[in-house]
Amino acid sequence: MGVTKESMYAARCRSCGYETSDPLEFRCKCGSPLELILDLDFERELIEREEHSIWRYYKFFPHVEERVSLGEGWTPVIKGKGTHFKLDFLNPTGSFKDRGSSILLSTIAGRVRSRGYISEDSSGNAGASVAAYSAASGIRAKIYVPSTASGPKVEQIKAYGAELMRVEGRREDVTAEAMAHEEGKFYVGHVYHPVYWDAMRTVAYEIAEQFNWRPPKYVFLPVSAGTLLLGTIRGFKHLLDSGEIDELPLIVACQTKLISPLYHKLKGLTYSPPKVVKSVADALISPNPPLLNLMVEEIRGIGDAEIVEESEIVEAHRELALQGLYVEPSSAVAYAAYKKWLNSNRIDGSSLVILTGIGLKVNL
Repeated sequence: MGVTKESMYAARCRSCGYETSDPLEFRCKCGSPLELILDLDFERELIEREEHSIWRYYKFFPHVEERVSLGEGWTPVIKGKGTHFKLDFLNPTGSFKDRGSSILLSTIAGRVRSRGYISEDSSGNAGASVAAYSAASGIRAKIYVPSTASGPKVEQIKAYGAELMRVEGRREDVTAEAMAHEEGKFYVGHVYHPVYWDAMRTVAYEIAEQFNWRPPKYVFLPVSAGTLLLGTIRGFKHLLDSGEIDELPLIVACQTKLISPLYHKLKGLTYSPPKVVKSVADALISPNPPLLNLMVEEIRGIGDAEIVEESEIVEAHRELALQGLYVEPSSAVAYAAYKKWLNSNRIDGSSLVILTGIGLKVNL
């Protein structure tokens, strides 16, 4: 008997071993994160080279049931001053989140379209991205945001036709409302859903291919909820395990000094997040990310973490703009960390900084 498209999805909980074939389950019954089971090798011969998007790698995402795409991925890599940059802010909605939204909606759209709507909690790039891809897939979306949320990203969410649900209270109250059971509601929160962060494998695939299968020695990327970090590590590991690259790059997870739970846990340091967060890097404000333990487990031994001061972020943002790269300050965190390593002579090979969000959506 042939394998049906529906049966291609499988996810497992690292904590208790629970497995599911339902992509609408966003976390384990024990409360721990789920992780997609990746049971196939990467083969460059299977790349669809006429596709100039993440869909050149669609054969490595067998759980996808239909294609919901706005042309995301295959973003440029350029040579800047001293380092390479991957311009992931050039995705359709202006952030790297489109990779996750595309693959996620392509996996679940057919299951939701006739049964209800999706919900997501984010007043930033993820909310805008999920709203855009919901519109593209013909699915109704409710995006839950804090009652005080405002600015270009919120306006972008509304422009795509999503229903904006304002929630009083703390950020965790917003998540709780988005998760709360309602008839026909399917929660697809980007922080939790394994399909979302697994889609970031495409970042690693693109970098490897764009560097002729010899990735740079160092890759710097900003980290908040951890989706980009986890997916990128997973992608490079997949390439290594499949024999397509000879060694892993050293992944440097970059955070602000104010909000740096991964840095502190990885280094074995005590961390007490501030009660009020006022950082110029407003997209990196997850003091208690649900995937923290998974992040530490994945990066330990193959990567490192760095933190930067607010003044370093502002300076890095200015320097990027003077190189013609107008990104949001949260992207500049990765460049600030790169500069910190460069100035302390910790870089002895090629490097790349992933720039994740466009500056046009931020009120500076």
